[in-house]
Amino acid sequence: MIRILLAEDEDAMRTYLARALENAGYDVTAVDRGTMAVPLLEDGDYDLLLSDIVMPEMDGIELAQRCAEISPRTKVMFITGFAAVTLKASREAPQAKVLSKPFHLKDLVMEVERMFGQAAQISV
Repeated sequence: MIRILLAEDEDAMRTYLARALENAGYDVTAVDRGTMAVPLLEDGDYDLLLSDIVMPEMDGIELAQRCAEISPRTKVMFITGFAAVTLKASREAPQAKVLSKPFHLKDLVMEVERMFGQAAQISV
């Protein structure tokens, strides 16, 4: 089963995304900030880091850079509602997929499926 580490500081969005990904058949661990995600990346074996870009303490770009150092096989996807931040993410983490808010949950699941070349076990 594909393991996803979700870092999203907004409670409602984090719950919403985690539930949708779990319903699609993924194993999801959700945290509310990048600084909480780093030890999980060090200790766990995650296939995907799904991170908001704008977060307190450590933004998603810095988190992705740390992820590349400590868990280089973990793929990265950003979610953001800020167009300027999308451009910065594309420059500083060109290997990462950026999904702009608002998006439909089906779009998120389709992007995750594409990253891993599979179809979700359960549709959203």
